[in-house]
Amino acid sequence: MGSKNKLKRFKENETFENVVQPTREDVTSGNFPLKGNWNKDFFKNDNPIVLELGCGKGEYTVGLAKLNPEKNFIGIDIKGARFWRGAKTAVEEKMDNVGFLRTQIELINYCFAENEIDEIWITFPDPQIKYKRTKHRMTNSEFLKNYKKVLKPNGLMHLKTDSEFMHGYTLGLLHGEGHEVLYANHNVYKNEGAPQEVIGIQTFYESQYLEQNKPITYIQFKIKE
Repeated sequence: MGSKNKLKRFKENETFENVVQPTREDVTSGNFPLKGNWNKDFFKNDNPIVLELGCGKGEYTVGLAKLNPEKNFIGIDIKGARFWRGAKTAVEEKMDNVGFLRTQIELINYCFAENEIDEIWITFPDPQIKYKRTKHRMTNSEFLKNYKKVLKPNGLMHLKTDSEFMHGYTLGLLHGEGHEVLYANHNVYKNEGAPQEVIGIQTFYESQYLEQNKPITYIQFKIKE
């Protein structure tokens, strides 16, 4: 994407009411006004809130919001020029249950209060295969502790990935730490039983993976203390 195009998207994001773009200081100062107030001040309803972490272009966030009009969805990514697409679609289609937050995933505890979130989706994260990169892997122990803080006691986690490595790593960690695996499928389009939210939404990259016959995997789980 050219820098001109990026600038245009950043400018347009600023005009969208469904986009929140705090600075790192805004968030880490401890005074982020939406923390604990997303229902009241942003969505203006009491519906459950679902996050998509590393939402990319926002296709999955928008897709989930269409399937579940009775829930609120927030796509989170540090790259605003990417989720511009999802934000614009939601504005054009007058979807009032979608928002986008531009921030780093490791800062979500500064952006949401304890028990504020009902579900978290992680879709097609970078598996960070090199051993030294495990601290950036989005289902590692540290990240899970962070998610647990913002999730309600029975909050659901979803991991959808094309990486068999990420699928195996996560399952091993969940079993090893005693978390509750509710459902696991290493090829959702070949094996029956995957939820509609998993097989009913396909991102641009996912359709490319499927053309290459890459299996798409999915795990639904709850994080225990």
